[in-house]
Amino acid sequence: MIFRWRSCPGAGAASNGFQELLSLALSVYVEHMSDELDVDDVAAALVVSVGLLRRRLRQAPVSGELTLPETAALSRLDRAGPSTASGLARAEQISPQSMGATLATLESRGLIDRRPDADDGRRVVLSVTDAGRDHLRNKRTARIQQIAQALSGGFTPEEHRQLMAAAPLIERLALNL
Repeated sequence: MIFRWRSCPGAGAASNGFQELLSLALSVYVEHMSDELDVDDVAAALVVSVGLLRRRLRQAPVSGELTLPETAALSRLDRAGPSTASGLARAEQISPQSMGATLATLESRGLIDRRPDADDGRRVVLSVTDAGRDHLRNKRTARIQQIAQALSGGFTPEEHRQLMAAAPLIERLALNL
């Protein structure tokens, strides 16, 4: 199987490199495809393209941005609902001490609340505050705008459809890791 990179039409110096890099990372296509793709080749292509996208998003921060562990913990609480600190640490695969520091920062910013567990008063349950939800929504909006701008300048409608179809598959892949 041969992977060929192609550059995005019209992506030049004016695109600040982001659009060009994103286009390169996401426009990998397979030449000489057999009926069944080699999963190692698919995995290698995903590692390269998702890695490039992740690095580029990190290099272009959104103002007031949380650290990666803070964002992960806040997002998980928002998606999965209230949890204990140890439950979050297990879910995020980090030490309880690291999660404690992360949660202390989120609490000091008013993004999470701590309250006693209704079933076991010795345990503390954490949940996202309205301010935390607002923060996630605003961050998502800023990131969405950042990516939408790159998509609007260098991708065809067919490529938009391909990316939309790939999104749930990439999410499912992440959940299976």
